[in-house]
Amino acid sequence: MKIGSSELILNADHSVYHLNLLPQDLANTVITVGDPDRVKHVSRYFDKIDLKKGKREFLTHTGWLNNKRISVISTGIGTDNIDIVLNELDALVNINFDTRTIKKDKTQLDIIRIGTSGAIQPDIPIDSFLLSEYAIGLDSLMHFYDSAHIQHPEIQQAFLEHTNWSKDKSNPYVVEYDKTLGTQFISDKMQLGFTATNVGFYGPQGRILRLKLEDENMNAKLASFNYNNKRITNMEMETSGIYGLAKLLGHRAVSLNCIVANRPNGQFSSRPDSAIDELIKYTLSKIA
Repeated sequence: MKIGSSELILNADHSVYHLNLLPQDLANTVITVGDPDRVKHVSRYFDKIDLKKGKREFLTHTGWLNNKRISVISTGIGTDNIDIVLNELDALVNINFDTRTIKKDKTQLDIIRIGTSGAIQPDIPIDSFLLSEYAIGLDSLMHFYDSAHIQHPEIQQAFLEHTNWSKDKSNPYVVEYDKTLGTQFISDKMQLGFTATNVGFYGPQGRILRLKLEDENMNAKLASFNYNNKRITNMEMETSGIYGLAKLLGHRAVSLNCIVANRPNGQFSSRPDSAIDELIKYTLSKIA
């Protein structure tokens, strides 16, 4: 079936609408970062950069490291942007732009998020690395897709009961990383965690500036949740969307977090740029 021009929007040069990329611009190994400025901090370690393209907050560099072709792309903040990025990355490899039809033979991407995060457990050190084994999405993205088969309803139900979750909020969903891809990054430098993906930075993460929160105890409830010895370890804003859409689209995804804040201890890293650079180098060493 042909995909209409209002559904798959292409630019005048036939590149995909938001990412401004042509199919040949993308490598099969994709690193995502939130901040467009962080793209160059990844690609500076490439042996060669073949392509630099950008549009809005979506900046892409594609190049080579140790004979491995890699793309690094900025997503901006939040799962709403992840919805754009993951769908357009998939379109680049699995939809024929000339015929506007889905390809019979699918390409599987490896998608590795490198991002910053805040710990909600006091024993997780500042500047440490954490791989999200599970992510609980406190947004609503997965509910717009036929996604029940990739979720973990027993964990979700336990979370609803533990937190006395408000009926006015979206029901949380739990998704898991790709274990095969994840094994590349596990070492004594990388702890496993259970990540909460929030829909915002201030109120949704329990920060109080001038506005009163619906539940001022939410962070404590998150930190005290435990399901079969799995506790929620940290908070950020993209992982659940990446994991959910990657699974639905047939790609492999893993989220690597640099812990730059510890919320219960009231700490923030004194060297966040150096810490994230160490995670970048660690990630690239495992990829290439």
